[in-house]
Amino acid sequence: MSWLQIRLYTTPSEQEALEDALLHSGAVSVTYEDGADQPILEPGLNETPLWDQLVLTALFNADIDTGATLAEIARHYGRPLPKHKVEILEDKDWIREWMDSYQPIQFGERLWICPSWCEAPDPDATNILLDPGLAFGTGTHPTTAMCLRLLDGMDVSGKTVIDYGCGSGILAIAALLLGAESAICVDIDPQALIATRENATRNGIGEERLQVYLPGKAPQQAADLVLANILAGPLAELAPTLMARTQSGGSIVLSGLLNEQRQPIVDTYDEIAFNHFATEQEWLCLAGIKP
Repeated sequence: MSWLQIRLYTTPSEQEALEDALLHSGAVSVTYEDGADQPILEPGLNETPLWDQLVLTALFNADIDTGATLAEIARHYGRPLPKHKVEILEDKDWIREWMDSYQPIQFGERLWICPSWCEAPDPDATNILLDPGLAFGTGTHPTTAMCLRLLDGMDVSGKTVIDYGCGSGILAIAALLLGAESAICVDIDPQALIATRENATRNGIGEERLQVYLPGKAPQQAADLVLANILAGPLAELAPTLMARTQSGGSIVLSGLLNEQRQPIVDTYDEIAFNHFATEQEWLCLAGIKP
């Protein structure tokens, strides 16, 4: 079926009243998006920040009386509606649209991320089968992409790995498929641990090579390679833990931070001799050796 889409341009102070008016007038869903290309990169604990300019998109059944519905929304809103646009949204095979938007991506020379419904472009390459899901990490974000390119250029053969804040498990799985011996994946989100285990199974990696843990239950041993693609705040808080989990002579890879956060992180990880700094857009990936 087709849908009627009403897009309203507003601000956070008006968002709740507008949303209530839309839902009261028969909207089947209301979504928010940034109205001014303003990033929200690292919200504080228990915060749900909104952009300064918002676009509220409400979906209605296409057979409604548009004029009457707009009048009804305005009546419940209590004042004239802000700038808005009304569009007919034609029905599509949304699953197919979603699947078509994800295609294989190459990282470096050896490594590809391939959705399970796509044929691998290079069957002889290191191909990770990974479907988009609830857990963060499909290779499309610059921080993940930089970590994958770095892994592609490293010799990880026979090494032990810790992936802290593993998300989908993409980094640990990449390391294992590139020759690492075993990996421990840690995340505070149980959904991430489920996704990591499922993705490992999809790639033929058994529990004897990849194990998943919540932080309080993770083993305390150090590894040859520690990976942490998380935000700058958690990276700073976890510095003692991550340095302790890095074997002497081992490597540590940190990402998820912004360029301007580089020096505070380098200073915090004072046991590490950093020798790799990569940037993409406003993001930074750095790596080093624990002497």
